[in-house]
Amino acid sequence: MVFLAQAELELFEKETSAITLEMIRQMWLSANASERSRTALLERARNSKNPTACGLAYLFCGQNTQAVSTLEKAPDSWQKFMGLGYAYRQLQQYEKAAAAFDKAVQYEADPMSAALEKAAAHRMAGDFEKAAQMLAAYSQMENISAEYHFQMGKLLDAQGEYEKAVQHYQTALEIDPSHAEARFSLAYACDLRGDEETAVSLYQELIRQQPTHVNALLNLAVLYEDVGQYEQAFQCVETVLRSHPNHPKARLFQKDIASSKVMVYDEEREKRKDRQNKILEIPISDFELSVRSRNCLKKMNIETLGDLLKTTEADLLSYKNFGETSLMEIKRILESKGLRLGMALEEKPVGAAEPPVVPGASPEVLSKSVDELELSVRARRAMTRLGVKTLLDLIGKTEAELLGCKNFGMTSLNEVKEKLSKYGLSLRKLE
Repeated sequence: MVFLAQAELELFEKETSAITLEMIRQMWLSANASERSRTALLERARNSKNPTACGLAYLFCGQNTQAVSTLEKAPDSWQKFMGLGYAYRQLQQYEKAAAAFDKAVQYEADPMSAALEKAAAHRMAGDFEKAAQMLAAYSQMENISAEYHFQMGKLLDAQGEYEKAVQHYQTALEIDPSHAEARFSLAYACDLRGDEETAVSLYQELIRQQPTHVNALLNLAVLYEDVGQYEQAFQCVETVLRSHPNHPKARLFQKDIASSKVMVYDEEREKRKDRQNKILEIPISDFELSVRSRNCLKKMNIETLGDLLKTTEADLLSYKNFGETSLMEIKRILESKGLRLGMALEEKPVGAAEPPVVPGASPEVLSKSVDELELSVRARRAMTRLGVKTLLDLIGKTEAELLGCKNFGMTSLNEVKEKLSKYGLSLRKLE
């Protein structure tokens, strides 16, 4: 590992032409090892007259706008254009990022490295077809390039092909066990899909690498807290705070864990709720249905047993080609689980909250899945426990309702509020 002092020497005291792509990646990691490291690197950048080195330093420290303005003034080199590509990508200016990576190749950057970064820019922009085309051009490298498999995994993940994505992350680690982002992505994929034991193992391996992966520590803390291992969770957060004492999420999380230690918690009640939620999340594809029934349900966007509970017999029978035979199939499946069609639509108890009226909010926005908010693992689990599937469901909840969910603290609440604010939405307030 290139440590910060050595990284500074290589960045500021070597000729630009001597800086390799691997050095850039290592310096980026070293700069973010601690707040002190970033402060030292920024100070060095302010006193340097090398615009390429300064621009890269600003990039490493997360000051992307400053990185762009500085690098644009630097002499042309592949290092300059790769740096611009990274910075533009962080600023979500994906077309400019792609153009910068192309320019880097013109100045003798490694074509494959630049192409993989450009593919990532297309993926982040939502242009999966272009990303796939670029990756396909380097499929011959599948036996030797961990980065190729990592980028393939990220693309498949973005397209919802989770099992295939996991296979690529695993292959990336077989080729290069030190590939931190592949390990983190694999751990996160396992975490989201309930394979917590594998996720913990992968996060633990990741935090043994130097510099320590901050997000791995925080996600591991969430998993420890979920199973009541509060001391281990606390140690993970304290490790983050030792290097990043002002890390906002870690500071809030520290308070959440302290609160969890004294929280009154009805474990049996939560277990019953979890079991019920798991039943409602069972995909329709798990059951043996006729082709006609399966196709009709798919076209109606009915994917889980929970979706069926929000659907009436009349809704199903009104759909083209859905007849009594298909209806009986569905009813038998639900009866086997003690459920019935439309039960989620039955009259609410007295005092139940009415759906909120949101002036100015379009139906398209309100019907968006909460998955589009890209919430953290902890917040996603809370949404599942509360049966929240859309933004409309979410804004019908109060802060108190969310905070009453197991292990949902101020860190998660602030995250949800911030995500909603981007759509001009907010949680329900009690009168």
